[in-house]
Amino acid sequence: MTEGAKASRGYSERPALRAAAPAKLNLYLHVTGKREDGYHLLDSLAVFAGSHDTVAVAPAGELTLVVDGPFAPALHAAMEGDNIMLRAARALAEAAQVPPHAAITLTKNLPVAAGIGGGSADAAATLGLLARLWGTSLGEDAMDALALSLGADVPVCRFGRAAFMGGIGEKLDAAPALPPAALVLVNPNTPLATKDVFRARDQPFSQAGRFAAAPADAVALAALLRERKNDLEAPAIRLMPVVGDALAALARQKGCLLSRMSGSGATCFGLFADDGEAAEAAVEIKRAQPGWWTDASRLVTDTRTLKI
Repeated sequence: MTEGAKASRGYSERPALRAAAPAKLNLYLHVTGKREDGYHLLDSLAVFAGSHDTVAVAPAGELTLVVDGPFAPALHAAMEGDNIMLRAARALAEAAQVPPHAAITLTKNLPVAAGIGGGSADAAATLGLLARLWGTSLGEDAMDALALSLGADVPVCRFGRAAFMGGIGEKLDAAPALPPAALVLVNPNTPLATKDVFRARDQPFSQAGRFAAAPADAVALAALLRERKNDLEAPAIRLMPVVGDALAALARQKGCLLSRMSGSGATCFGLFADDGEAAEAAVEIKRAQPGWWTDASRLVTDTRTLKI
């Protein structure tokens, strides 16, 4: 997708700035209420996975976006003529009063409409990279407001660290230290619309589930999480029963401490204490379900540690 002509050869030969845009996982997600404007209030513990898209930006004479990677076709089908990354670029340029000129490249490795904040992470990475490229001087409050204007998950993706999310996602509080853990991510390669899942939710609102003490290890973390839930899991399964199949496939694997859906689905994750067991589980699920997206990964509590 482009706006105007492609960047000139002189621009394109200059080095690009790059960043990982990691999958966001809701270790638990409680729906605690609903605002008068229809937005739901949440309490959630958000972390990140080592699985990620990659965003690159470079100087250009116009604003362009090129998407490649295994999920590029799915993203093109879902964009309907626009993309959250282009909206992020335009919004930042307007706020900073600079021309919206950049060549943006997205390598789309994460499934689309999958409950792992892929588009939000891409937008957050775009904001950070373009702020550096353009030398903008917007304060943190202005950047936070800009991020929220793009979507409820963009602020936590921009924050980039394990956090309790409140409000509609904009109220962030740093989580206690979380232990190392391995993950297996599974998506049945069927998109699930967030609005449909919220509409199908028919249970009473939940209480917040925050905790203050740092769990000692992955086993203790799983025990804490079993006392909490994802309130959107049941309605998602009703809409798409294969989500239940993915959860069951994870739960059957040796060493899986917890299987849970992330966000509004359809991506599910298994929590493991051992990287080897997680890798073996991913191989087994890929063998049994070759049509699913399956990835062995790690729990990331600070995205600044990710290297690309």
